[in-house]
Amino acid sequence: MRRRQGQQQRSRRPGRRKAGGKRAVLNLLESQEIPSLDSALATDQVSFIVLNNVMEGLYRLGKDNKPVPGIAESYEVSQDGKTYTFKLRKDAKWSNGDPVTAHDFEFAWKRVLDPKTKSEYAYIMYDIKNAEEANTGKVPLDQVGVKALDDYTLKVELKNPVPYFVGLTAFGTFMPQNEKFVKAQGDKYGLEANTTLYNGPFVLSEWKHEQGWVYTKNPNYWDKDNVKLEKVNVKVVKDTATAVNLYETKQADRVGLTAEFVDKYKNDKNFHTKLDPSLYWLRMNTKKEPLNNVNARKAIAMAIDTQAMVDTLLNNGSIPAKFTVPKDFVTGPDGKDFRDVNGDLVNYNPDEAKKLWEQAKKELGKDKFTLELLNFDTDNAKKIGEYVKAQLEQNLPGLTINIKQQPFAQKLKLESNMQYDLSFSAWGPDYQDPMTFLQLWTSTSPHNETGWSNPEYDKLIKDAQTTLANDQQARWDAMLKAEKIVFEGMPIAPLYQRGAAYLQREYVKDFVTHTFGADYSLKWAYVE
Repeated sequence: MRRRQGQQQRSRRPGRRKAGGKRAVLNLLESQEIPSLDSALATDQVSFIVLNNVMEGLYRLGKDNKPVPGIAESYEVSQDGKTYTFKLRKDAKWSNGDPVTAHDFEFAWKRVLDPKTKSEYAYIMYDIKNAEEANTGKVPLDQVGVKALDDYTLKVELKNPVPYFVGLTAFGTFMPQNEKFVKAQGDKYGLEANTTLYNGPFVLSEWKHEQGWVYTKNPNYWDKDNVKLEKVNVKVVKDTATAVNLYETKQADRVGLTAEFVDKYKNDKNFHTKLDPSLYWLRMNTKKEPLNNVNARKAIAMAIDTQAMVDTLLNNGSIPAKFTVPKDFVTGPDGKDFRDVNGDLVNYNPDEAKKLWEQAKKELGKDKFTLELLNFDTDNAKKIGEYVKAQLEQNLPGLTINIKQQPFAQKLKLESNMQYDLSFSAWGPDYQDPMTFLQLWTSTSPHNETGWSNPEYDKLIKDAQTTLANDQQARWDAMLKAEKIVFEGMPIAPLYQRGAAYLQREYVKDFVTHTFGADYSLKWAYVE
């Protein structure tokens, strides 16, 4: 999923207490607004976080990042691994009191695949029989392998076995939708608190655009007895100093730290760092000059000192990214980390960058170029943008970089429409498999947004998803080879794998974070 730049910070103000002394109110901070709560249209980190807390799929990610039953009580899978039959619980309700049924899943999934919806995430369902064919208009939607056999039985037929399929049903795009409600709201569905229907642990009782939103415990949620929080206030705050001030004044439970605060707090007993599998990179529009020249793209990728970037600008446990599948994310059939096998695929080398840049200028017949760098509008992103500008202008003579900062939702639109030259972008994994990163760069991926394509790459990815699905080692080898092809074409310049430095007070309990899919779950959280 698309990442916003900046760590999420969470803060608390005094609130009502539940029996046993547990606070029933939690106050959090987010760095960006919610672009959409229509699960068919959501593409970004913030939307998927909120969907994870106000909606529920067949399964949801549990405390150990393994799928646990959600609206489904159980499932059976055929011997060939291609047919799943889910049994739904009969006590699940929508926030308006309607029962949640198998028809809600069939409707929602087919709506994602309907070409008219123009869902950027439709491809994530392409493992389902006839899903891709329906999404591209080749067969009618009624031929898609998703069928409600009755109100509480959902049958799903896959093209090939997908070992992570049950976990995939916890992802935001696979959430159910109430057909009657969605159609009644029309184009407004998912854009306001009262034009969205909920079936998860919480509902949105308030949503003030660009300011924040309020989660309230859902009284119709089937597992409400295990939801301890009554209310969660979320405020959109883009400035880390404000969040740190909340912590200093004992109003903050958890605060993400940017570099300037790390040294101050690194010896604090509540200071923590972690490395997560989210990657940040410069996306390059290969249709624009000089980025239509592979030597120019390689020069840009080699001209940025990413080690200095993570050491000084970030200082939060992030590491330089020299790849497009992160470190410590997934292991192969032999138990080895994907990164340990493929190693580093690009390195900082200003001398080589300069040579490639001069070659590109010669091939293009020009000596000077001006490029616009599309950026997030957070304070930390501004610093990274300025660093990238300085590195590129210093190491690539004749290149001028102008920075354009945009609000999150607007930045996503500009990227989708390829109205940019360079873009500081990010991706977090939707499921635990290299494919969640590698599928991005296929020629048909709606999230490619670089204009780059390679027929050999497309074939390797398609083979890994289809003909090699039952041969784990061959599938793994195809993905290893595919990643190397990305760096032959260099449509991106990798920057860093995200670390997080944060302060968390010990009275925050069961605030569950995830390594893929939505960042966190509030279902089990409480404050003592």
